[in-house]
Amino acid sequence: MNISPETPVQFKCGATMKNRFMLAPMTNTQSHEDGTLSEDEFKWLTMRAEGQFGLVMTCAAHVQENGKGFPGQLGIFSDEHIEGHKRLAAKIQSYGSLAVVQLHHAGMRSPAELVQGLPVCPSDNEKYGCRGLSIEEVEQLKQDFIDAAIRAKKCGYDGVEVHGAHGYILTQFLSSEFNKRTDKYGGSLENRARLLFEIVDGIRTTCGKEFLLSVRLSPERFGMDLLEVKEVCQRFIDEDKIDFLDISLWDIFKMPEEKEYQDKSLLDHFTDLDYKNIKLTVAGKIKNGEDVKKALNSGIDFVSIGQSAILHHDFPAKVMENPNFEPTKTPVSAEYLKKEGLGKDFINYMSKWEGFVEN
Repeated sequence: MNISPETPVQFKCGATMKNRFMLAPMTNTQSHEDGTLSEDEFKWLTMRAEGQFGLVMTCAAHVQENGKGFPGQLGIFSDEHIEGHKRLAAKIQSYGSLAVVQLHHAGMRSPAELVQGLPVCPSDNEKYGCRGLSIEEVEQLKQDFIDAAIRAKKCGYDGVEVHGAHGYILTQFLSSEFNKRTDKYGGSLENRARLLFEIVDGIRTTCGKEFLLSVRLSPERFGMDLLEVKEVCQRFIDEDKIDFLDISLWDIFKMPEEKEYQDKSLLDHFTDLDYKNIKLTVAGKIKNGEDVKKALNSGIDFVSIGQSAILHHDFPAKVMENPNFEPTKTPVSAEYLKKEGLGKDFINYMSKWEGFVEN
């Protein structure tokens, strides 16, 4: 297969992505503490649309005030957030990019100082100092994800992504390690996946078939089992209610961590599925033009770019111009990152990454 990164992607909902580059949703700690959009967040995201990302996804935006995962997180749990989101969606779209908000709840990964009471989890977990949700709270959580999607549609976004990866609340429900519930949301994989599928069904029903809908999953760490995650993917493909699956692999070129699954690469485990009407994107160390080419030729539909999008707001434009493009070497100066549209808090956050920002 030889897919050009400039080729548009047609989603079954009717939306068209102008090329094969998506901005990965990234933690950046630079919005206001009440979840409203800051100028720094606005600048960071709209610069990526200007830099020719075909789809610009926000950082994880929490759907409940008590689901906050990091300081300065963008929220979508209140109508007070609508004004900022409307402005953001419209500006992203003005560059011909699709605007998508990622819906999130941190669950047991909420820092205790950012939430009221104990962080929450599918079931009590003493080790992590969090409490299990009651059945009424699970129903409320489901409704809050759906309401956040309705709010996103009202703001003019092209769609939403449901964050079921990286150990946040929906991952915690999927995990047999963290989900010890004995009701319909615990036990078998079907029960552990119930909340995720009910949220997706609810969003599709309320927001309509023209609304772009995706789910992010990660197959390793945080109590995830690779084969179970593949089973969940297969069910999403068969039920045909979402437009794309976003699989976060940490490194798309590595082998699975578990020995029994090392008959093929982690990426091959996912490209081997028959996606039918659903598109597939992956994230994880796709850093330069050569990586983009390798990823697109592996059978995925488009690439999700993280680190190189931080270093170059116009990474897609640069790769389309030069297929062998190599990003600037790290560490880079804070001044360099400021020019690339990162706010002070985002730069501080990146300085915790080893070797990324010059001391």
